[in-house]
Amino acid sequence: MLATAQKSAGFTLIEMLITITIMTLALSLGIPSYRTWVQNTQIRNAAESIENGIQRARAEAVKCNTNVAFILGAATSWKIIYVGACGDVAASGIPAGTTLESRSSGEGSKNATVGVTPLNATTITFSSLGTVVPNVPTSATLSQVDLNTSVTGTSASELRTLRVAIGPGGNVRMCDPNLGSSSTDPRRCY
Repeated sequence: MLATAQKSAGFTLIEMLITITIMTLALSLGIPSYRTWVQNTQIRNAAESIENGIQRARAEAVKCNTNVAFILGAATSWKIIYVGACGDVAASGIPAGTTLESRSSGEGSKNATVGVTPLNATTITFSSLGTVVPNVPTSATLSQVDLNTSVTGTSASELRTLRVAIGPGGNVRMCDPNLGSSSTDPRRCY
């Protein structure tokens, strides 16, 4: 009598252990890259938020024909306020001191850190022509914001620090300060 071979419907313990080993190895190699990607994304979110806020303040100053200030707060929080009235306040205009827009530091960039130039500057004021004017009350005018991360354990060479630079004419530009001035990369800082 011949014994008939039965077909196995499943997998062996050895096959399962090999699969688990391969998955563990792939995860251990991929997690540091993922962590770096998350940190770079948070830095980019913070830089874009600040850049967009500054551009919004400038556009609102031109639109309302009045001075508008962008104020950088703790970490990456900011707000835009009217320094002068927008339109005729008696005819449903917006009074001076009103906050147009604000952002908290936890919105997509909780681990981003900020460095400013000049030191301790927090405010930039735009005129009705979109140019930078002295702040009221008098304080140093914000001209540059450098963004990095507060998370340790990520290689500095893998992190992408970013800079938001504000020119005297009011133009705003995001750039990468790690690219040398001799670089032809359009992301370099001038």
